[in-house]
Order: sequence, then C-alpha cells, then structure tokens
Amino acid sequence: MIQLNGLTAGYSGKPVVRDISLDFLPGEVLVLLGPNGSGKSTLLKAALGLLPLMGGQVLYDGVDIRRMNRRQVAQKAAFLTQSRNTPSILALRMVLHGRFPYLSYPRRYGERDYQIAREAMEHTGCRDYEHTNVGELSGGQRQSVYLAMALAQQTETVFMDEPTTYLDISRQLQIMQTARALARQGKAVVLVLHDLSLALREADRLAVCEQGRLVLCGTPEEVYESGALDRAFEVRVHRMDTPHGPQYYCTQSKE
Repeated sequence: MIQLNGLTAGYSGKPVVRDISLDFLPGEVLVLLGPNGSGKSTLLKAALGLLPLMGGQVLYDGVDIRRMNRRQVAQKAAFLTQSRNTPSILALRMVLHGRFPYLSYPRRYGERDYQIAREAMEHTGCRDYEHTNVGELSGGQRQSVYLAMALAQQTETVFMDEPTTYLDISRQLQIMQTARALARQGKAVVLVLHDLSLALREADRLAVCEQGRLVLCGTPEEVYESGALDRAFEVRVHRMDTPHGPQYYCTQSKE
C-alpha cells in the first residue's frame, strides 16, 4: 500500500501540492478530480518519486520512498503518463519495456517476459497488432499498447494520468473496465480523470483537489452530496436514478 503523509511537492522550489495525506488502497479504484492546475498530475509524480518532496512522506508498504531506488519503486508502481512520444517500435517490443524493472543490464527478455507481455496485450485488446509499428496505430490503439506496457510491469499499484483523453466512448469504457478488473485482482488503481460523470459512476473513492490541496476524499455518494464538485468546478452536478444505476450530468452553475 502507498501512503502519502503531509506531502508537499512542486517545481523549482515552488509548491504545487501542499500537505496532502491520502492512502492508495489495494482492491480499489480511486479517481483524482479537480480543475486544471489543481495539482493532480504533480501529486502522481511525487507519489512515484519523480519529483523531490518539499515536505511530508511517501511510504511504500511502510518504507519511505527516499530509501528506495528507481528499480524498487518501478516494481511496486506502474505509471501510464498523460503525454508520450510515439517511438518507431513494434507494439510487442513497446509492451516488453514494462519488464525492465525485473531485468539486469544488458536486458535480455526470457520466455516468461514474452508470455507476460502477450497476456497484458490480450487483456487490453491489442494482441492483434503486436507486430505493428506503434506509430502506425490510432490514438486509441496506442493507448491500449501503453496500458499493456503498464500491466506487464506487474505492480501492486497502477497510476494512470488522464487515460481516457481523446478516446471515443467505447474506449473510455474499456479503460474503466480494465481499471475495475485490476482492482478486483487486488491492485490499487489511481486515475486522474476530467469526466465527472464517468468518475462518479465507476470509482470506489474520489479525491477532490483544488488549488494544490485535497479538499475531500470519499465515496462517490459522499462527494456528490457534499457539493465539493460543484464548488471546485463551478458547475451544478445532477444525478438521475436509472435501471443501470445512478447517472450524472453537469450544467452551468447559474442554470
């Protein structure tokens, strides 16, 4: 389990997130929500040790991340980043990069590494183009490859920074189905999303950030009832009960 205790972090000596305490729990999908610039991506990077801490602690199973090397962190947490270059590489070779934390230099993939990579591609629906160059794939197909790479890392925690951006509805739902499947396997899944209705419908817990601080963390029902999303995004969030469960939509706050 990863725990943030009073975490403060930022860039060039200037804090972006301040005094955040939050646990990422096994078997749970937690979604970070907040307006642009509220510190969500910075929070993920600090939790992964990609930014130096200005205060507080990040604990991996009780061990301070500052006592861990990059390889040890990578064996505990995978990161699907928001933006990436598109390398000229076959999809299978890209997914195999997820095995790097378990290989010594020079890296030589074994039969087990190929098996894990192909299983991850099967899981994310991209096995059919394992021999296709990543640059020739659509945005949604590339996202499936990058997600497979994260799964091939076989970590206890998976961080995803805006994984549904630019994807069509079907692919967005597929990403969330994958997140829920990983949680059922006992993994902690942490996502940054901008789609409030998707987050309210699919998450186990929501963490609402505003101006670099955590203003509320709770179940979707608790967060909805609190009005924290209305205040943070300056909208009105509405709920409708349907045969498929509660559905949410937003309107301008003055409507």
